[in-house]
Amino acid sequence: CNSLHVFIKEIRDAVDIPVLSIVEKTVKFLKKNNLNKVGIVSTSATIKNKLYENAFAKNKIGYETPDDFQQAKMGKFILNLVTGMQNNKDREELIQIINDFTKKNVDCVVLACTDLQLLIPQHPKLKIFDTMKILADATVEEILK
Repeated sequence: CNSLHVFIKEIRDAVDIPVLSIVEKTVKFLKKNNLNKVGIVSTSATIKNKLYENAFAKNKIGYETPDDFQQAKMGKFILNLVTGMQNNKDREELIQIINDFTKKNVDCVVLACTDLQLLIPQHPKLKIFDTMKILADATVEEILK
């Protein structure tokens, strides 16, 4: 869950094992791949807390987020996903939100909600990166060190 990372400091302080940050690992991935401007789709909590926006700004990565109307739709998509009620209309509307990012010259879109991969694993015009996969790959790298 990306939104949970608002508590990453508290989580790290509470345990004696390394805890990787999905936000930090996503930033590292984007920088490594020279992706300088990204579209972010996520929960409203992630947007409200500026989890990615703050990290991107600190690392000189440009970003775009859905407008307020689109973000309200995102909440509906995510609720439908977690309750097993997703449908093709949700997928089509998410594709339209991502299509709007193409007009804003983003290099890629970051799925900053672990449930969104179920709606749109790929897009014909933009690369889509799932933060959950980025974190999983980083976890494997960490284990193999």
